[in-house]
Amino acid sequence: MLAHPRCPCTRASVRELDALMARCQGLLHADVLFLLPAGEPEGWARSDLWASAKAIPGVAVMGDEGGREAKLFGAATSGQVLLYGREGNLLFGGGITPARGHSGDNAGKLAIVSLLTSGHASTKETAVFGCSLFEPFLPAQEPRHG
Repeated sequence: MLAHPRCPCTRASVRELDALMARCQGLLHADVLFLLPAGEPEGWARSDLWASAKAIPGVAVMGDEGGREAKLFGAATSGQVLLYGREGNLLFGGGITPARGHSGDNAGKLAIVSLLTSGHASTKETAVFGCSLFEPFLPAQEPRHG
């Protein structure tokens, strides 16, 4: 997951990640990369969202200085999730919330569970509901596909 450490929408994404990790215990490892904009002190990204993500079993949390990793993966929206297979192939890309700032059943989380348990899913891409990773920090008004 690529995330903005101060995006209020991402709280729901972190809650959904927690539920996903509990449901798929032992089937995946997750990394959450929190944006650290250039010029900000190192501790800037260590928000309550960082602490929440770090508390999830099976999740590693790291800073993404200047958004280098987000750019490498083509992520533009906080909450973007990418699921890769063991061979390094992209299996899923998108969001794991049903709407901006909301938790609950959603196509992204269901697709990931299906991919992990059966090897296939009805969708491999969903909309990402969150704030921009790179534009001035303003809550997103529309879902971003990123």
